[in-house]
Amino acid sequence: MKNTFIPSKLALKQQWYIIDAKDKCLGRLVTKISNLLRGKNKVIFTPAQDIGDYIIIINAEKIKVTGKKFTQKIYFRHSGRPGGKTIEKFEDLQLRIPERILEKAIKGMLPKNSLGRRLFTKLKIYKGSEHPHLSQNPQLIEL
Repeated sequence: MKNTFIPSKLALKQQWYIIDAKDKCLGRLVTKISNLLRGKNKVIFTPAQDIGDYIIIINAEKIKVTGKKFTQKIYFRHSGRPGGKTIEKFEDLQLRIPERILEKAIKGMLPKNSLGRRLFTKLKIYKGSEHPHLSQNPQLIEL
């Protein structure tokens, strides 16, 4: 083989998928979502191109974790100011901002460059079962 095939933007058909996170295990769900965002499920996958699909996640507050992670898993952030360290447990963050749990987990599995930042914009996460993307006709996916 002498030629490498790189798909053009015109050849790409990006779909919209909707995923219900109710009673799903956090880690297993996130790995499947990150693969869909990158486009690894497609035959024409190339690591340097954005060929992934749009993902809508609903019921983010009903995500499950195994073992003692519900009480022991911590989320760390820092404002950059002296004394600006904030540590929060999984159970507290799930009550306050349940979307952030999935965001941090998925962002950690994407590339750490401009491609990863562009892929992350294709992810839409919602707390309840309602979402404003009905006009895109998303397909329901069972993972």
